[in-house]
Amino acid sequence: MLKRKLLTDLKAHLDRKEISLIVGPRQAGKTTLMSMLRKELQRRGFKTLFLSLDFESDQPFFQSQKNLLQKIRLELGEGPGYVFIDEIQRKDNAGLFLKGIFDMNLPYKFIVSGSGSMELKEKIHESLLGRKRLFELDTLSFEEFVNFRTQYRYGDRLPDFFQIEKTAARHLLQEYIMFGGYPRVVLEAELSEKIRIIDEIYRSFLERDISYLLRIEKPEAFSALIRLTASQIGKLVNYSEISSTLGLALKTVQNYLWYAEKTFVLRRVAPFFRNIRKEVTKSPVYYFTDLGLRNYCLGIFGATAPHTEMGFLFQNFIFNLLREKLTFTPAELHFWRTKNKAEVDFVVEMGENLIPIEVKYRQLERPRFGRSLRSFINKYKPRVAYIVNLSLEAQQEVGSTKVLFLPYHHLMLQPPSFLYQHTP
Repeated sequence: MLKRKLLTDLKAHLDRKEISLIVGPRQAGKTTLMSMLRKELQRRGFKTLFLSLDFESDQPFFQSQKNLLQKIRLELGEGPGYVFIDEIQRKDNAGLFLKGIFDMNLPYKFIVSGSGSMELKEKIHESLLGRKRLFELDTLSFEEFVNFRTQYRYGDRLPDFFQIEKTAARHLLQEYIMFGGYPRVVLEAELSEKIRIIDEIYRSFLERDISYLLRIEKPEAFSALIRLTASQIGKLVNYSEISSTLGLALKTVQNYLWYAEKTFVLRRVAPFFRNIRKEVTKSPVYYFTDLGLRNYCLGIFGATAPHTEMGFLFQNFIFNLLREKLTFTPAELHFWRTKNKAEVDFVVEMGENLIPIEVKYRQLERPRFGRSLRSFINKYKPRVAYIVNLSLEAQQEVGSTKVLFLPYHHLMLQPPSFLYQHTP
């Protein structure tokens, strides 16, 4: 069984009155996580009820708040108890519906899940302001993947595993980068079945989230846009150029990419800038939440990618690591480009503190870095800069800046404060 780190956070929230709202990509494991949580509660002797808007037999209970309350009281009595509601995005005006239930001050705790859609990401958040805590479940992180593939033998000794089992760790990195972290893909051993599963996940996303929930008129054009974006991860996105290439209106391109963000397929990163004349200020870059899905869109799922392609995949991989680290911090994640082509892959902005991060898919033998990072250091004089790579751990100094060379697994296993421990 796959162990998810989010389960610990959800358990800790069970005693809070707020609704526990679990969101994330389709088939990332939300239903399974809720099932595990429900079994834990049942083992502890609590009454539970599980309802899903995917089940036709459950849908009548959501025709009104009265119907749902009657069903809950029938199964749980007058309380206390725990009510699990799956696939809430299928309910029209779901936010107002849940708000009304919550405001009745019932003796039940609600744990609710849903895939991405405008309804879920916008109206529910607005309606449940102060009434819910959001828990985002992505596909398996690399740490969760490694723990599963090593049969949970190492626990808090994962740093030792990466230090001693270098070859095995490298193979796991390559497997994860090529296949991604969708639970069903990870659990399946056969390549042909992995391909069938990722195809089903992608088609389900197009048909259920995009066509049905978001009412997109041209799902084939949306799919073409996702494929085009997959070929450009980490590169500046030119909306006008995409518009011309796909024959879509500029506003449609921007809307479709926004939908892809709201459905947890893409992540948008805005540029960092202080000098409007010399630095890129508008064009964003995009990364995929799951690399397996990205590779499937390009027809290279499970294949051996060329080294140049692996560089961009590794950059996307590090973006996901950074985003995970910074989720519950006030930090903002950007990239840096100048109009003279100098670039830094990521810039962590913590108030006045800046942390530039370069990503190198290389087995570096000695500490060295290029002009772009040096240019950023000379311009902004950060206290610390990182070069994340495959193996080298070292340190250099450029003026008052410490340049730390960091193996990717060191970044993964450190607490978020590690990134900015050298800042004031």
